[in-house]
Amino acid sequence: MKRCNVAVVGATGAVGREMLNILEERDFPYDDLKLLATERSAGTIMTVKGEEYEVEVTTPESFEDVDIALFSAGSTASENLAEEVVSRGAVMIDNSSAFRMDDDVPLVVPEVNPEDIAQHEGIIANPNCSTIQMVVPLKPIYDKVGIERIVVSTYQAVSGTGKDAMDELVEQSEKILNEEEIDPEVYPEQIAFNALPHIDVFFDNDYTKEEMKMVNETQKIMNDDSIKVTATTVRIPVLIGHGESVNLELGSKLEAEEAKRLLSETEGVKVIDNPDELAYPTQIDSEEDDDVLVGRIRVDETLEAGLNLWIVANNLRKGAALNTIQIAEKLIETEF
Repeated sequence: MKRCNVAVVGATGAVGREMLNILEERDFPYDDLKLLATERSAGTIMTVKGEEYEVEVTTPESFEDVDIALFSAGSTASENLAEEVVSRGAVMIDNSSAFRMDDDVPLVVPEVNPEDIAQHEGIIANPNCSTIQMVVPLKPIYDKVGIERIVVSTYQAVSGTGKDAMDELVEQSEKILNEEEIDPEVYPEQIAFNALPHIDVFFDNDYTKEEMKMVNETQKIMNDDSIKVTATTVRIPVLIGHGESVNLELGSKLEAEEAKRLLSETEGVKVIDNPDELAYPTQIDSEEDDDVLVGRIRVDETLEAGLNLWIVANNLRKGAALNTIQIAEKLIETEF
């Protein structure tokens, strides 16, 4: 694989740290690596591939001589810096929602639509974590029999909100077990021993932003606006790993065993499905596995052509950092 110069923006955050781990694990072919963050994190020493790097403050000049800029610093940072990155000849691969629905920005999951990378004009968007893990196993089903409607309910880990949310879950759990009072700060309600049917802000249609991301991003990635998607997204007291209950109305009938065979042959998917042995994927299973895990595969007997799936993935890795770096690897293959 050809080599390039890489910058990681938001290097000290949860996703940024996973990016660095994955760059090392996959022996990503960079010649030079810059770690960038805010002034608060500047000066932090981080080690990648046995070499120490000092985190620098992100400025427009940071992107001189950079080929690929991996962003995980939030929409505001991405919007403010995008022009500076592109004007210096770098390609931004962005984890935020800033550009996902822009017509001239490809929204990419490498196992699903790698060909869209070639359409970029300097920016490639990484989809929402809950969308990524859903479309990976849905793509082979779509190609085989078509998908007319998707009903998805998510069960999302607190790490999707960030480190403060993870800390709050642990602290609340300890206090409740010790019969101490709690004072929610990150979430509007208690998250420990609870489930919150509310992720991100509410829109006028009473769906949340997270739910509408799944609707719009799925149609864009699959390049099919005719797919009907409805979502309910729920935050649960799990540290890492999102779960999704997905009901599909298909274009034609697909038996459960054929679906299992099809998914077992799909890149990036691992089928764990044996009811007799109580084998199915859980969110804990995703912590050490970069595949999208699928189980509880069964025909929906209320539809002429329907299927139910339970889908689990590591939201920090495949849902964010790993997908970003997989995009970068595909980019290198074609452009460097």
